[in-house]
Amino acid sequence: MRVEGVVQGVGFRPFVHGLAGRFGLGGFVGNDTGGVVLEVEGSWEAVEGFRAALEAEAPALAVIERVAAEAIEPTGEDHFVIAPSDASGPRQVLVAPDASTCGDCLRELFDPGDRRHRYPFLNCTNCGPRFTIVRDVPYDRPLTTMAGFALCRACAREYHDPADRRFHAQPVCCPACGPMLRLVDRGGEPVDGDAIAETARLLKAGRVVAVKGLGGYHLAADACSGVGVDALRARKHREDKPFAVMVADLDAAAALCELDAVEADLLSGRARPIVVLRRRNDTGLAAGVAPGNRFLGLMLPYTPLHHLLAAELARPLVLTSGNVSDEPIAFRDDDALERLGGIADCFLTHDRPIHTRTDDSVVRVARGRELPGRRSRGYVPRPLSLPWPFPRPVLACGGELKNTFCVAKRRQAFLSHHIGDLENYETLRSFTEGIAHFFRLFDVAPEVVAHDLHPEYLSTKYAMDLAGVELVGVQHHHAHIAACLADNGEAGPVIGVAFDGLGYGTDETIWGGEFLRADLVGFTRLGRLECVRMPGGTAAIREPWRMAAAYLGDTDLQVAKRNADRWDDVLQVARAGVNSPLTSSAGRLFDAVAALLGVRDAVNYEGQAAVELEQLADPAERSAYRARVDPGGAFQVRGGDLVRAAADDLAAGVDRAVIAARFHRGVAGAIVEGCVIAREVTGLPTVALSGGVFQNLLLLETAAETLEDRGFRVLTHHRVPTNDGGISLGQAAVAGARDRA
Repeated sequence: MRVEGVVQGVGFRPFVHGLAGRFGLGGFVGNDTGGVVLEVEGSWEAVEGFRAALEAEAPALAVIERVAAEAIEPTGEDHFVIAPSDASGPRQVLVAPDASTCGDCLRELFDPGDRRHRYPFLNCTNCGPRFTIVRDVPYDRPLTTMAGFALCRACAREYHDPADRRFHAQPVCCPACGPMLRLVDRGGEPVDGDAIAETARLLKAGRVVAVKGLGGYHLAADACSGVGVDALRARKHREDKPFAVMVADLDAAAALCELDAVEADLLSGRARPIVVLRRRNDTGLAAGVAPGNRFLGLMLPYTPLHHLLAAELARPLVLTSGNVSDEPIAFRDDDALERLGGIADCFLTHDRPIHTRTDDSVVRVARGRELPGRRSRGYVPRPLSLPWPFPRPVLACGGELKNTFCVAKRRQAFLSHHIGDLENYETLRSFTEGIAHFFRLFDVAPEVVAHDLHPEYLSTKYAMDLAGVELVGVQHHHAHIAACLADNGEAGPVIGVAFDGLGYGTDETIWGGEFLRADLVGFTRLGRLECVRMPGGTAAIREPWRMAAAYLGDTDLQVAKRNADRWDDVLQVARAGVNSPLTSSAGRLFDAVAALLGVRDAVNYEGQAAVELEQLADPAERSAYRARVDPGGAFQVRGGDLVRAAADDLAAGVDRAVIAARFHRGVAGAIVEGCVIAREVTGLPTVALSGGVFQNLLLLETAAETLEDRGFRVLTHHRVPTNDGGISLGQAAVAGARDRA
């Protein structure tokens, strides 16, 4: 029998060994580059029972993709063994994601009588580091960053005992033979005292500590300390963007935020992502944790080190990526000391190397199911199984912001961890090193390379520099809709609504509010939001008031003209078309209304104005503005009608929260009206919603529910992000479909 899937590093061989013993079978089981291979010999009834139990009772971390079996002649084997791994042959093995500390290990961690009591690196076959430490396959200790730690006698006994929970757990270790924790100052000199206790003392005193996690360094501060949080915010140059908070358990999470069952399951599951939740009033958190934000990103401890720190601190802990704004997360010790030395007062570190930097994953719950915002630690590199084969291996390079890449072969797509914005050398290096690592792990030599159409994206330039491959350019918004289709295992055609900040259009203008007829092979543009000028180009993204000026033009509404001294100058620039490209961007429409309402004239991070506008909106308001739709070969939705309606209400003294809600509901109504027109033209009953604007839950849920009321079937994301973090999957799906055509 051959078993393919996530079956290495998850206790699969000892599970098979125990199962064979239970059924009285002889034979062997071993790892190879394709997964797990095994032979069993015994009575036909026992073999059949074994085969059924193999899939029904697989270990918790295992994901069985395929089991192939063939009958062979009996050899008289009457005992069962675990064979050495075979590293030869084409690599098809799937590496498991990192998994949070299991219940058994957690009990040992806090048991004074256990030899691993308070040891920050205990693990077993059911939990611990995987993807972040693996250097190559097959997944055996010599090919991980644990190779430098020789097993002590006690750990070796557990490692070689098929009946033990740590049998062939590659990261297995203990205080006698494993990595060691230490607390050092900015100069790398040791700090006296117990590392965990001293770290907690420093945090309570308002200090900032860099903490080495599974996939890189975090910057930590006491979430209840205004001094610590403000120091972290100032040193990290992160003016407004909310910080993530780690709490000890679900009870502590429920004290800070409202939780439903789906959100509780996500928080406490093996992946342990950051879950964005609606916060309660009077949480006791420092004001600087999530200033002016109705939501809070919470996560639970996912390593023994985090459990120990949370227990010692006994209060919520800010835990944010260890970087300066716009840089990738630090994961190498020397680099962390250099780059974070101006932010952190001390470093809680250890000597187990991290091979692949991996940020925390971020999710929300929309319409009762998971909506990823960032798919990374805990999820990657689990493959996305698709209904269609890739005739040739594919690399998809993704976009510029929130970059991921994707490699695909057979019926599987391997979406990478979050890379970040490809705007500096460090992030580009992370991108290229990550691609090379995936090529090794999954034995992919791409013959087809998909890329965005934007010629200046670094991901596009990387693709263009590759030799001996077929290049496939995929329009940005087609990639969004294709990602949603692939996420749902559908090929289309559908009515695709792609709303985001910007993307390079086939007419070389900036798209971002698109209605498409799309399948995996191609698309037709059915309609769009009306085009307006972006005064100052990228300056209009940083300063949303410019978009308010572009939409409103000359106005007597003084409250809208807080930048009155520059308003007329910007209008003149826009009317002259100087550095003011046309765009159909939905993101810029949201910016305009946010600026109009005084939510945000300038932003400190991508999408900030729209995020804060969503939070301002009154959820009880049921009225909506109406946008005219101009018919034609490709219809136009008059987004300016929504802006002017908001301006009129503002002049009449209507509450800003009511205006924000009416605008959101107006955009949702425009989406529905556009889809009704598209259905009349195409006859298609299904709508796919994708793009970064649909991270807005108020818009997503209102639009989806109204579309369903109008008889549409609605597809949304649930496995990959709806933002640009998912478009590499869409690019790969398009490349594969065109290859099959």
